[in-house]
Amino acid sequence: MTLEDVSKKMADIDFCMLETAAQGGGVGARPMSNNGEVDYQGDSYFFTWAKSRMVADIEREPKVAMSFVGKKGLTGKPPIFISVQGQAQLMHDKRAFTNHWNPDLERWFEQGVDTPGMVMIKVKATRVHYWDGEDDGEIAL
Repeated sequence: MTLEDVSKKMADIDFCMLETAAQGGGVGARPMSNNGEVDYQGDSYFFTWAKSRMVADIEREPKVAMSFVGKKGLTGKPPIFISVQGQAQLMHDKRAFTNHWNPDLERWFEQGVDTPGMVMIKVKATRVHYWDGEDDGEIAL
């Protein structure tokens, strides 16, 4: 599979587990929606609260991981599994928010891109590994 192939499959999976290096050497993981937005360079975008533990983790250590599990495969085939390692960047620019905004986000951020205390996380993939039935592979970026 190419990065474009994997990116399309990632965009079809709404939620992933976003893992960060937690304070004290642990790992923090939480479900995050990519809102179907994954570009073909492996970048993913998420919105969250600037004062969250996840943001504090990223400020301390920007290396993150994401785990995706697809829908059940056809004819009993296992779903696709995708593991992504990357560098997280915290973005506070409302113009960037607008470029990646989805109205479904207003469930959590009622004032849209003008919601106070909101931040966008951009994850730039550095390594992608996938398992799709009997096919598996790694894409180094």
